[in-house]
Amino acid sequence: MHSVLENGLTALSVEEFKNKIDRDAVILDTRKSSEFTTGFIPGSISIGLEGKFADWAGTILPFDKPLILVTENGKEKETVTSLSEAGFAQIAGYLRGGFESWKQVGEKTDLIIDVETDELAMDIPFDERLIVVDVRKEVEFADGHVKDAVNIPLANMADPASMANIEDTDNLYLHSGYGYRSTIAASLLKRQGIHNLRNVLGGWEKIKNEPGIDTEKDASVLN
Repeated sequence: MHSVLENGLTALSVEEFKNKIDRDAVILDTRKSSEFTTGFIPGSISIGLEGKFADWAGTILPFDKPLILVTENGKEKETVTSLSEAGFAQIAGYLRGGFESWKQVGEKTDLIIDVETDELAMDIPFDERLIVVDVRKEVEFADGHVKDAVNIPLANMADPASMANIEDTDNLYLHSGYGYRSTIAASLLKRQGIHNLRNVLGGWEKIKNEPGIDTEKDASVLN
């Protein structure tokens, strides 16, 4: 445990960080979802410390590849400790100065477009390529979802095959229960080269109260 913590708490310069990316390290960004979507290092996986962090890390991240971290300043130790307790032994350090330091030297960044539920309501009738992707569990989906939505539970998304039916021309609107899981899902899709997506803020909790969005239940699963 001690050496995992020591390695994980190695501060990496932007150059050192880039070298590790080139050597197949996985970038884990543990900032809040709302910060991640406004800008991140391309290829990063978002799992915010504010949610069920260790559970999702264990579900989604590979145990056999080195992890390199982008955290909120001051959250490095909490991140490394949590990962170590979840069984991750290959934590190869964190980006010194966080995402800001990456941005300051002019490295490439990516972002995820956040949309409000009223925008989704306006777009549904007019965009025939629009697909609502609901990343909640099957039982949550069955209990109520946007009409014609596609359910790809986040836990399945560790396997890239779960995204195989997505076409380049699809306009994806992702949502989860409140927004935490959909940001993780958006980062995984982006990592697979699927960029035509939007993240619906507030998730199902907000969507179900949005006038103009048709919803339905799947009674067969609930019985």
